[in-house]
Amino acid sequence: MDRATSRTRRLVVALGLNIALAATQLVGGLVAHSTGLLSDAGHNITDVAGVAMSLLAVRWALRPRSPSHSFGYHRGPILAALGNAAVIAVITVAIVVESVTRLVHPHAVHGGLVVVVAAVAFVTNGLAAVMLRERGGRDLNMRSAALHMGGDALGSLAVLGAGAVLVANPSLQWADPAASLVVAVIIVIEAYRLLRASVDVLLESSPADVDLAELTAVMGRVRGVAEIHDLHVWSLSSEVRALSAHVVLSGHPTLEEAQVVGDRVKSAIGAPFTIAHSTLELECERCIDGEVDPCLMDSVGDSRGASSR
Repeated sequence: MDRATSRTRRLVVALGLNIALAATQLVGGLVAHSTGLLSDAGHNITDVAGVAMSLLAVRWALRPRSPSHSFGYHRGPILAALGNAAVIAVITVAIVVESVTRLVHPHAVHGGLVVVVAAVAFVTNGLAAVMLRERGGRDLNMRSAALHMGGDALGSLAVLGAGAVLVANPSLQWADPAASLVVAVIIVIEAYRLLRASVDVLLESSPADVDLAELTAVMGRVRGVAEIHDLHVWSLSSEVRALSAHVVLSGHPTLEEAQVVGDRVKSAIGAPFTIAHSTLELECERCIDGEVDPCLMDSVGDSRGASSR
């Protein structure tokens, strides 16, 4: 079974579990008058949308590349992860508002029912989180789904604790909305981490686990390489990385010899740094790096105009 098929199946199972769990929590929260259960149900409803989004993203990423999308659709899962972070943020606001309202105007809560439903939710979410977790946790799309489940499991544990407190002392009605606020804190932390990682990919930041100095050193140690400059590394997705660099070659090799050196460089960095796509500009003499950022197109146009006069 390939990785995409495995991820699809696990996401489908997680989606089914969340639909059943959200319905159970919603009914239980209404019957027990528990904001903790209702907030947990609300979060699970967003998980249904989030897991569905992740599932679609996995299928989207498999679409073949085209002339208009030369790198394919690897960014689809990143957009799904970013969308999940946005959805999490919205539901957090709703949970906080409702929890504060209940703290000011407490309602009677049936602690026993809260304990039962929260215990079921904790076990279900915990199993889903373990099922979706991947070794290394590098795929942001799967990581977002797993974080949803893990956050829900911790939130359900907080609600379970609140229910136990209410069973022991029914007068402590503040425990239930307080548990909801704990859930909100968990969600905020989850959303922030996911948002930051997703934005880093979309901004084409250098991957956090890639040491550029070490990467440059590895490339420089390849036989036939004199110097490396203008090095850029970025992520197309959580698992697909690209690199571009200028490679100054020793001596004045023939085109065939230069190509051999370029292939050696790609082999040296491919597996150790998980770089799938490398573009190397091979030079016999170091070119002059311009003082103007080449990404500023107006400046590029001005410089071209100036050079043509």
